[in-house]
Amino acid sequence: MGLAIEREEFSPEDHQRFARRLSECLEALRLVLRRPGFGEGPRTIGAELEMFLVDGAGFPLPVNLQVLGQTADPRVTLEINRYNIECNLRPTALAGRPFTALHGEFEDALAEVRRAAATQGARVAVTGILPTLREADLGSSALTGKPRYRALSAALRRRKEAPFKVAISGQEALTLTWDDVTLEGANTSLQFHLRVAPSEFARMYNAAQLATAPVLAVAANSPHFLGRKLWDETRVALFRQALDDRGEPQGGEFASHARVTFGHGWAREGALELFSETVALHAPLLPVVGPQSPLECVARGQIPGLDELRLHQGTVWNWNRAIYDPQDGGHLRIEYRALPAGPSVVDMMANGAFLLGLSLGLADEMETLLPAMPFTHARGNFLRAAKQGLDAVMLWPSEKTPSPQPIPVPALVRKLLPVARRGLVGAGVDAAEADAMLGIIEARVEARITGAGWQRRMLERLEAHMPRADALAAMLERYLQHAVSGRPVHEWPLE
Repeated sequence: MGLAIEREEFSPEDHQRFARRLSECLEALRLVLRRPGFGEGPRTIGAELEMFLVDGAGFPLPVNLQVLGQTADPRVTLEINRYNIECNLRPTALAGRPFTALHGEFEDALAEVRRAAATQGARVAVTGILPTLREADLGSSALTGKPRYRALSAALRRRKEAPFKVAISGQEALTLTWDDVTLEGANTSLQFHLRVAPSEFARMYNAAQLATAPVLAVAANSPHFLGRKLWDETRVALFRQALDDRGEPQGGEFASHARVTFGHGWAREGALELFSETVALHAPLLPVVGPQSPLECVARGQIPGLDELRLHQGTVWNWNRAIYDPQDGGHLRIEYRALPAGPSVVDMMANGAFLLGLSLGLADEMETLLPAMPFTHARGNFLRAAKQGLDAVMLWPSEKTPSPQPIPVPALVRKLLPVARRGLVGAGVDAAEADAMLGIIEARVEARITGAGWQRRMLERLEAHMPRADALAAMLERYLQHAVSGRPVHEWPLE
């Protein structure tokens, strides 16, 4: 359990106490990581899925508190806007048939959310950005009525000292100013967790960073926002700007770092440096201090909760984030945050298999890959993937030259699929399961159709016969029907 947020205003003394406690947490973490055997054990994976609640016409329905009240399932929880809800799946061993296990649990959890939602006249939409969102669906009245969300919104707004500005230029353009964090609730994601031993954390984290761009390109599913045709994965631009608490740039430069970030460089030492970086670069938003002294806990030979560090870490949104978990003897995880929700469960499992497998497969090559791959190129690949999806051209290390070379995403994915397979099978994943999951990615690339591509093409067909708003709603209806069919998106008809 994390720290309870019960108020929205905090004093300078609260911030001072919190800063001291964060320093204690980092020292306690340093000591814990030095313990022989800490965090060792079989690899496990887990997943979180954020969703939209919509009415019969496909528009957001702000009833998440009521839906939560209709289920006793501990996997179901709230999210930031009143039409967002989330499922947290139980961890499962990576070895064996983990994606079959996660697929079954996703279907079970979604069935339960759909049942509870139906009692409130709601349906469930699993997509990166709901295409039917309107400006009227955002704003302070959309915020989930819990102190944590109100406190977070108030803290970011105080730091910003001005409205949040959104400017996204894609196939069309969007410019928007907003007074709260509810734009963040326009994004829903699929987040995978991979348990990683402390000794291998740096190379696994770097591999995850490198793997994220090509996987995102082939998994894109968020091409529309507020009626505009924007990036293939518009979430990446929207999320960063919707939570940007920096003031106006001075001389063209910001005085601080963005809270939503791909990172600032390759990890060199391990998880501690990533936690320390988060504390050093970002002011606390929710300075709540718990009763447990982490250093006293360590001195007693126990595993500290590090509640304040975990709370602070939850207000800095790296696309790949280091996670400390005190449960089960304590361990570290990488949280992969870049993938969008949807389109279908089997698509999401395939995306996860490609992402995790590629991270594992690249990890053993990091000593040779990193010197040939400046971090700025990895970050640039990530942005190109978000903007252009399968049409992106990325920079990737080449066996023939010492510098990264441009390569179109489809060719890069074909090159990387065997690396992902090697990573999965080497970690104990059943070979047939790995082949089935990665086969979906291969077929998607051959068909040149992602969730974003399907939405774009379907909208184009529908818009030839009806206004944009009606076409978006009609497209969503077809999307929802195909999503529950269980078929991967590259097999969905365009009619």
